[in-house]
Amino acid sequence: MTYVVNESCIKCKYMDCVEVCPVDCFYEGENMLVIHPDECIDCGVCEPECPAEAIKPDTEPGLEQWLEINAEYAKSWPNITIKKDAPPDAKEFEGVPDKFKKFFSPDPGTGD
Repeated sequence: MTYVVNESCIKCKYMDCVEVCPVDCFYEGENMLVIHPDECIDCGVCEPECPAEAIKPDTEPGLEQWLEINAEYAKSWPNITIKKDAPPDAKEFEGVPDKFKKFFSPDPGTGD
């Protein structure tokens, strides 16, 4: 088992999770974070820290696509270990459906 970041993170990109991760397995895209599945130790401390509820165990049904996305982008996006401010309009995007199709960016973030 590993944890994955799903589309609830897109355009919200709260970073409370990166500060609590004991193995620094978060990677930053332009408008979301991902977890490197090979680095995650399945401790689960990040899941309750996410205000958007975007972090889930990969054992939950329907997250196969997100496991693939997390694995793919963790290879090319920079590592992030320090909490930054969320986007100023993050609250406006909480709970918005179909964010992957509408807003996902494959571009990397800046990392630490």
